[in-house]
Parts: sequence; C-alpha cells; structure tokens
Amino acid sequence: MHQGVGQSEEQEEVTGLVCQESDLHDGQMKEVTVEDQKVLLVRTKGQYSAVGSRCSHYNAPLIIGTLDGERVRCPIHGACFNVRTGDIEDYPGLDCLPTYKVKVQDGNVYVSIDKKSMKLTKRVKEMCTVQPDIKHTILLVGGGPASLVCAETLRQNSYQGRIIIVTKDSLPPFDKPKLSKAMNVESSSILLRQPDFYQQYGIEMWTGKEVVSVKPADKVVKMSDGTSERYDQLLISTGCRACPLRCPGSDLNGVYLLQSYEDAKEIHASSLGHRVVVVGASFIGMEAASYLSDKAASVALVGPTKYPFQKSLGLEIGKMTMEMLEEKNVKFFMNNKVTEIRGENGKVKEVVLNDGTVLEADVVVAGIGVIPNSDFLAGSDVAVDSRKAVIVDKFMRTNVADIFSAGDVTSFPLAIRGGQRVNIGHWQMSHAHGRVAALNMLNKPTTIDSVPFFWCALAGKSIRCTGYGEGYTEIIFKGKVEERKFLALYIKDEVVVAAASLMFEPAVAHVADLMAKGTVITKAQAQAEDLRWLQM
Repeated sequence: MHQGVGQSEEQEEVTGLVCQESDLHDGQMKEVTVEDQKVLLVRTKGQYSAVGSRCSHYNAPLIIGTLDGERVRCPIHGACFNVRTGDIEDYPGLDCLPTYKVKVQDGNVYVSIDKKSMKLTKRVKEMCTVQPDIKHTILLVGGGPASLVCAETLRQNSYQGRIIIVTKDSLPPFDKPKLSKAMNVESSSILLRQPDFYQQYGIEMWTGKEVVSVKPADKVVKMSDGTSERYDQLLISTGCRACPLRCPGSDLNGVYLLQSYEDAKEIHASSLGHRVVVVGASFIGMEAASYLSDKAASVALVGPTKYPFQKSLGLEIGKMTMEMLEEKNVKFFMNNKVTEIRGENGKVKEVVLNDGTVLEADVVVAGIGVIPNSDFLAGSDVAVDSRKAVIVDKFMRTNVADIFSAGDVTSFPLAIRGGQRVNIGHWQMSHAHGRVAALNMLNKPTTIDSVPFFWCALAGKSIRCTGYGEGYTEIIFKGKVEERKFLALYIKDEVVVAAASLMFEPAVAHVADLMAKGTVITKAQAQAEDLRWLQM
C-alpha cells in the first residue's frame, strides 16, 4: 500500500473506488476521479500509486505525458515527477505533486484523499528556515531559476545558514520565458514565488542590486552601490544579456532589447498601432514578432539566413515557421542585415537594410543573440571561455574553491554528449543546474545529467525540442512538416542527437526519456517505419 503525505488517520478522508486491480498493467497510468478531484493512478512493479494529475509548472494533464519506470514526464515543457513520492525530479516548475493513499482490497483499487488537501494541485517540498546563530552565508548572484532552485534545494536539505539572492532586476525571480510570448503581463502573475515565501524560509532577496566585483581571497563581493558582502560559498548565476545592435542609429529612442519585465511592457505599449521592425530570426525575434503581429500596425522581421531557425531547426521547419507568421501578416526580409537606423528628433523613423531596402519603423526590437554576464569576474581568477561563459565541471564547480556557477552564464559538460562543454540558455536546464550546485555545496556529490528540453510558441502553436543538435548532418521526419504535424529527428554520427516536434505529442518527451537513460537511438531506428521504440 502506498502511503500518502503522512497525514494522521483521524482526519477526514474521501475514499473512492477507482478501478479493478487488473485494469492496469505495469508501466500504465490512468486519470481517475475521487469526488471532484482528478488523480493520476499509476502501476509500476506490481504496485499502485496515486499522485496529483496536473504538472506543477503550467497545470498540463500528466496523463498525456510519458511514464518511464517510476517517473512521469510532462510532454508540454518536460518536467518530471516521481510517481511514488510525487517529488519533482526534473524541471521546469518548482513544486512537487500531492500524493494520495492507495489501497487494494478484493481486487478493487481505492484512493483516499484528505479533505483538507482536496483542491491542492501541487505541494511545496518540506523546507527548513534560517537559524540566526549559524555563521555561514551562501550568496547567490543573479535572480533567475538557478538561484531560486539552489536556495530552495539548500533549505530542503537542512541548510540553516544565511541565504542571500542578489539580482539587478526590479523583481524577485520571475517567469522570464513569458516575456517574449506575452509582453503585457502583470508582474504579480509571473513571479515564481510570492514575497512571503522568501520570508517564511529565511531567503534574503536583494532586488535592484548589482554585483560589480568578486574577491575570492577575502570571500567578498562588492555591489554597485558601494556596499560589500562576505560569503562562505558563492553561486554565479547571472545569466546572459541581449547583444545590442551595433549600427548607426542603434541608440535612438524606440530601439529595444528584450531583457527585463520593464522592457517587455515598454515594447508592448510602444508597438500598439505602430510599425515594428524585429531584427533576428531565432527564438526571441520570432516569438516577439508572433506576439506583436496582431497588436502593431505592421511587423517586419529581418534575418541573416534564408529562413528563420535555419541553423538550429533546419530549412524545412524554418520555412514552415516563416509561413505561419506570414499568415499573421508578418513581412520577412531574409538574407539581410540592418546597416543603419535613421531617426527624426531622436526617435526611430526607418531601418536601412544591406540590400538597400528601407523599412518605415516606429519601434525596433533586436533579438540577435546573447552575451554571458561575467564581466564582473575580471580579476577574480574565475575561469571563463572564449565567449566569456563561466567554466564549470559536472558538479557545477568553477576553478576557484567555494565558487559555483549555474544557468545560462555557464559552459558545462553535457552528459548526453559525453561531457562536451556547452553553453545553452534553456529555462529547464538552469533549474537543474541550481539543484546540482546546491547539493554539491552541501557535500552531497551530484552530477549534472539533465537532458535539454525547450520550446517555442508561435502563432498559437508550440514547437517542442529536446537534446543537443549542434553539428547535425541530417534530419529524418515523421509526419509532414507542410501539414504542421511532425517529429524531426536530428542525426550526427549515425545516432539521434536531438528531436523537435509540432502537434506530435508526446514523441519529444519519449526521446528525452530515452536520452535520460543513456539509450542510443540509431539512425536506422529513426528511419524505420516501425515507431514502437517511441511507444507511438
């Protein structure tokens, strides 16, 4: 019998007969209902267990996900949960699933839910708080998910010292991927945790503060306001900043980079009913163009290749995404670069391209790549690579004692590529980095072995991706790209190294599960008509 969240038997429970014992075989799951509460019922190794039915990230039904051993993966953004404990095991999202008591009697399966937790869809993992008499400080620099998950993991593992998160953002950690998909959101709706959460668990949140230097010899960081703070252990999780345009006129009013919550609000407000030129044809540029397509008077997108996403996702998918946005009246100017932005009275008026085209514009949004935020480490001896990404090992340790690094700012060894050093800016991976860094700070040796999982929202549809496709030489398609229902498998050295899909769930989640186990998917398997290896 699977014990639930450990509540006493005296409390009132609601019990429902949900199925016959023979209804599910090992490795199967079913969504059942107890009163009005939907429950995910799972059978593994001959035993039944029951957990919350919704992913704690965006509430997607987990029944449409994949089950691999005792782990269920949400097919929407890739979060993984243990079906016995309900604990989150891979990201995005922060919370665990509620667990429920299961009893099998006379061939019937019963699930019991405590009335008090009847409507709960997620569960905060048990955490301790700060003990003021413990003289030990862990300083987390940067306000993204790496810092937040690191802080929460420390508190989940009985660390009672001082935890400080320092961020130059005006907000505490927020849902940054939302900014390019829904620019006009209220700040309160995108906070990853509400302010009282930090107070409850003794996590100091310093917003609007920037670290400008690190002195490892003294274990001190200096802030932009002149103050200093001592640390015992340090996490560098400062992320990346957007590359600025470097052409004449790029300093005019109306030229934007999408970095902060304030940037998103300003781009939204200034684009309404106006002419927008988006520079850049990858994830940020394409999502921004998609979002603004029905709000601006016109949207033009300028990109350096023939199609968007050409390098990352390939020609066929790039062409399809271009057609999707053309249907939303986005005009494309591809194989082009911006050579000049002309203005009038200090404000953007037109954008000049290298083929001589002149585009009328009131607003210019640039999404042309990112630069790791590591300049403040100059003189600290913390090693960075040629792109300025902070170099870490598989334990998220830098070359300097007691300094760890996590998230988009890092160059880290990717397990599915045999430890190849990569710098990838994925929301999910930043969460995983934060957890691994925390455990290693506490001398609980843990390696980073998460499989990249990311997504792109365009014209109301989501393209989902997993793996690491750099250097792929061939793409094998299942389904049809022109029908916008497909799975793309990226081949390098005769094996699948990445996958992307549209309207083909949960194929990408299955590929991620296989990669997580170290299963090699051969080119021959990818080419075969038989997709049983994908459980489809």
